[in-house]
Amino acid sequence: METNGALQALGALAQETRLEVFRLLVRTGALGLPAGTIAERIGVQPATLSFHLKELERAGLLSARRESRQIYYAPDVEGMRDLLAFLTEDCCGGHPEICAPLAAAGRPAQDKAP
Repeated sequence: METNGALQALGALAQETRLEVFRLLVRTGALGLPAGTIAERIGVQPATLSFHLKELERAGLLSARRESRQIYYAPDVEGMRDLLAFLTEDCCGGHPEICAPLAAAGRPAQDKAP
């Protein structure tokens, strides 16, 4: 990921509603949710939500797919990984063990090493 892409993604997340939408969809997983359900869950008007979803999609953090008359939004895992890799590529000054607790904290319990 280039700096401009990282800035666009971070800028998209630097807004309360978009951050809430992104976190909801990350918890939901690859199947995502229809826009109407997202609006209900976070208490935002559909027209307002549409703007925020487009910003997150433009930043490479969400993907959209149409099923019948509904549009489902899901996290763009590749875009999310690219952003995280960009943020941590120079991490720890050559001592990756410093970042190990952070990496382990982000994994579900069943994936963590004993």
